[in-house]
Amino acid sequence: MPVITLPDGSQRTFDHPISVHDVAVDIGPGLAKAALGGIVDGQEVDTSYVLEGDASIAIITDQDDAGLEIIRHSTAHLLAMAVQELFPGVQVTIGPVIDDGFYYDFATGHKFTPPDLENIEQRMEELAARDLPVQRVVMSREKAIETFRNMGENYKVQIIEALPEGEEISLYTQGAWGDLCRGPHVPSTGKLKAFKLTKVAGAYWRGDSNNEMLQRIYGTAWASKKQLKQYLSRIQEAEKRDHRKIAKKLGLFHTQEEAPGMVFWHPAGWSIYQTIEQYMRKAQQENGYQEIRTPQLVDLSLWEKSGHAEKFSDDMFMLKSEDRDFAVKPMNCPCHVQVFNQGLKSYRDLPLRLAEFGSCHRNEPSGSLHGIMRVRGFVQDDAHIFCTEEQIQPEVSSFIDLLHAVYEDFGFSEVIYRLSTRPEQRVGTDADWDRSEKALADALDAQNLPWQELPGEGAFYGPKIEFSLKDCIGRVWQLGTIQVDFSMPARLDAQYVSEDGSRQVPVMLHRAVLGSFERFIGILIEHYEGAFPSWLAPTQVVVLNITDKQSEYTQNVEDSLKNMGFRVISDLRNEKIGFKIREHTIQKVPYLLVVGDKEVETQTVAVRARRGEDLGSMDLDAFIAHLTDDVASRGRVTMENQY
Repeated sequence: MPVITLPDGSQRTFDHPISVHDVAVDIGPGLAKAALGGIVDGQEVDTSYVLEGDASIAIITDQDDAGLEIIRHSTAHLLAMAVQELFPGVQVTIGPVIDDGFYYDFATGHKFTPPDLENIEQRMEELAARDLPVQRVVMSREKAIETFRNMGENYKVQIIEALPEGEEISLYTQGAWGDLCRGPHVPSTGKLKAFKLTKVAGAYWRGDSNNEMLQRIYGTAWASKKQLKQYLSRIQEAEKRDHRKIAKKLGLFHTQEEAPGMVFWHPAGWSIYQTIEQYMRKAQQENGYQEIRTPQLVDLSLWEKSGHAEKFSDDMFMLKSEDRDFAVKPMNCPCHVQVFNQGLKSYRDLPLRLAEFGSCHRNEPSGSLHGIMRVRGFVQDDAHIFCTEEQIQPEVSSFIDLLHAVYEDFGFSEVIYRLSTRPEQRVGTDADWDRSEKALADALDAQNLPWQELPGEGAFYGPKIEFSLKDCIGRVWQLGTIQVDFSMPARLDAQYVSEDGSRQVPVMLHRAVLGSFERFIGILIEHYEGAFPSWLAPTQVVVLNITDKQSEYTQNVEDSLKNMGFRVISDLRNEKIGFKIREHTIQKVPYLLVVGDKEVETQTVAVRARRGEDLGSMDLDAFIAHLTDDVASRGRVTMENQY
């Protein structure tokens, strides 16, 4: 007689084994109709799963994140079925869920085109309308190999052969079609009602460029047509905000094949970069950080001792010189320990906060490079805090305060907090992990912050808090992080003299607020669509004359503003004033100052804000006060944005 415990703590007793679906029926017909799967004793299962003993169960619907993942995974199978019906002979490989959707890789000599995607999508809709039952079939590894080999699915055979001998294999069938999968999946194809195929790309089998090139079809799937429509609208908005297009239009930076994954900063883009760096430098100094600089090229032996060579050697650029092996710095932490190790430290010196705008290089695959969002050469606002175990929690709390202030200054107010805990492969004792995880959780709780635990997602050397923010169109970007490390200081011989005179190993906190400057600037470009707040804008003001008679006064206004530290240019070209205004508006300059005979006579300027608002006539001192307040408010609710 299974006793079933529901999420609210209530229990239901049955006199026979019962499926997840029938539990949902017993709770109510509405829930049974909405059920996509279940969570039985923490394990996600199909609605057909039968409970033969006592268990805790939750019903998964399309209102749950797990339900959305089931929908997307099942839609990937629907895609594969449609492709093989329309293109006989195509082999299926893998089809995982990704952020906001799914993809499936196909082995075929046919090159999929946009019209193909339309036809495939139409066939998917037909298959969904048939409401085909989806059934799980379990067989032995050997039987599965035989089954897929007879089907001509050689890639599936390779996947199964890589699994341990004796392991049971699950397949999911819908109609006459089936695919290898762990599941769970929707009960029937009729549950799949809102999907869209988005693009085609090439992809190597198993991600290895030495293997065959496959055709990858991307798609998205949602619980409702309304959610799908909202998503597609966001995608259109994101394409409009593509940082690469905006950067070209505004002359911020470029990349080229001769330096893949490296950025050529133009004057306007470098102005933004320098403004951010100077801002972060001041913020860190005010919070007790000391800035350092460490080498770009370091003997490989240091990376071997720190453990990075073993785990990340494929991502490191190497070179030889005078029979020595060197690595271009992929990260800053081992070098910061070398600075800490110079001179014996006392407990009175802790916490010691060392910060560096560290230039790093990583050998990212060429196919993953994306504008300045994913590059090979980048700079981090990196810092490491050397402290005692008792100082972890207050240091983390202080860091969170700094992070909040910085994000608000850049115009981001919604932060998502995740605590990543110990992975299976890790260094350090369980006691170390217990204490460090508790310290991070306590720091979040002390500020009454809502947070989610990510079990097993911590770094190999310690747990971490990840800080993500939402941009203006709802996309989530993971930026800041703070990680507890009991391992590296010991590996690199870091010590301090404790209060009792003994030698102790400090705890090392790895932290960053913005992460990669390049990626963060890319996020800013897309968030603001190139219309940066006045404090970040490469050009804050353009002074425009109407005729040559105002040229001298126009130049005087420019000089006065420059002397106040503002980024200003004059446009003295012999062009109509309407043309000048349109051109600088397209360049998204925050303020345009128009100067005619009246302004010269009254020693004023006619002020226009970026979106075309006429702010009226001001004397120069009044405009300087206005601009000063606007710049000081940074990315918070700016004066200009009020108009």
